[in-house]
Amino acid sequence: MKDRENTIEYREIKISEIDRRLFSGFIRHQKVVKCRRKSGGRWVIADDPFTDDWSEPDYEKLILSLKENSARGGLVFGAFADDVLKGFISVRPGLFGGDRKYIDLSEIHVSEELRRTGIGKVLFERAKDWAKQNGADYLYISAHSSVESQAFTPKWAAQTPCIRTKPT
Repeated sequence: MKDRENTIEYREIKISEIDRRLFSGFIRHQKVVKCRRKSGGRWVIADDPFTDDWSEPDYEKLILSLKENSARGGLVFGAFADDVLKGFISVRPGLFGGDRKYIDLSEIHVSEELRRTGIGKVLFERAKDWAKQNGADYLYISAHSSVESQAFTPKWAAQTPCIRTKPT
């Protein structure tokens, strides 16, 4: 599927494409200022500034995880600008939880220069649709505790009652 306004192509990522070259034009960089932390038995927002970037070992771990997910029948789906990866999701196969109604959204990332352009929302909708097609009532999202990473969650969760989220 092609987004004409942003010239973004959305498609499944084949296992044969998942290697370090796939991420050559992807900028993971994220400045974090505030994070959700548990204090006194409740979640609060606290100052905790740092810069998040993936190291080569982080990329190696991610590539292995994406390949394993794809090989097991999970979804690895991307957003490409001029054939360069600019966003991706990974949804693991298999239902879990006591009532077996959850599927895990293990990854959702958009390259730094294209955040807040709607790419993440399109990817999230694809993850949600895939989860429903595979028998899930809930898409489990385990996100970084930074306020910046979780900014999309309340807006999208309100529009999508079948989604539950939990900060990590």
